[in-house]
Amino acid sequence: MRLGVLDIGSNTVHLLLVDAHPGAQPVAFASHKRPLSLVKHLDEDGSISETGQRELIDFVLEAWDFAGRHDAEDLLAFCTSAIREATNGESVIERIHREANVTLQELTGREEAAMTFFAVRRWYGWGRERILSLDIGGGSFEMAMGNDSLPDIAESVPLGAQRLTRDWLPEDPPSAKSIKELRRYIRSTLKPVVRSFENLGRPTLVTGTSKTFRSLARIAGAAPSGAGPYVRRVLQRTDLGLWAQRISAMSAADRIHLPGVSDARALQLLAGALVSEAAMELFEVEELEICPWALREGLILRRLDQLVFDGPLAPPDHIKPIESERRRIVAQHPVGSAR
Repeated sequence: MRLGVLDIGSNTVHLLLVDAHPGAQPVAFASHKRPLSLVKHLDEDGSISETGQRELIDFVLEAWDFAGRHDAEDLLAFCTSAIREATNGESVIERIHREANVTLQELTGREEAAMTFFAVRRWYGWGRERILSLDIGGGSFEMAMGNDSLPDIAESVPLGAQRLTRDWLPEDPPSAKSIKELRRYIRSTLKPVVRSFENLGRPTLVTGTSKTFRSLARIAGAAPSGAGPYVRRVLQRTDLGLWAQRISAMSAADRIHLPGVSDARALQLLAGALVSEAAMELFEVEELEICPWALREGLILRRLDQLVFDGPLAPPDHIKPIESERRRIVAQHPVGSAR
């Protein structure tokens, strides 16, 4: 079956289409995404502005059309901290359902952590025993650890790279005082959470799954994405510490010349590095391995498991049949039109 996964994140909105069936590895078929920083569209009261809502709905309609044109049979749509923490998040979700006929599943931070861990476990298998999974998003930082398919403990803290950059690093390049204060805040936020993992023992494998970790590993010498997903990529804590110091002295314009750093993420790279460094220090981790699978893949794999254990399911009402519904929705709300 061809399955679509629509991810409304803090940095980008992303539709991934995969060809998958139970028991097989999902294979990416096509991707459609747009940089859309919802954090930049927050009003003073913490609500997503009208402009931000319209841009988001336009993309959801684009994604719906893209999925239909490429014969998607099922669609999973979810949102994370960007909408979850907005003061009008619930009304935004309702509006998307009303205007685009797509139901967004709102994931909690712990659900994000658990589903990311689930993907990591599937990628590495049972032989890696106790895994600690770390994931830095735009709005939050997720941690999970365990020996089974799902983690024994899953936690989320508001230490996303984009959030910290907005709140703590207003200058470009940042001042030494801002960096010092942010380091202190990150450690004070992480310490009690890390202590809650102590009873589980030492992990056999530590992984980083986000774009932030991939970029930091690439800067430190890991293979580029063009080398494929099966190349082992690692990030050493000593290398991370050196690069965190170097990045702190760079402007965003300088950072985009580093390997693996995009324009959209250059500004928040330092905050991501500081969170990564603090997490590796507090968990006493000298090296972590970059896992190519993360939250999206976790949700895909859980959906496929559902098909195995519950039997074939009819597609959800909001996408059945996806092609005829796509035509109706696009006809009512042409992408880019005023609403």
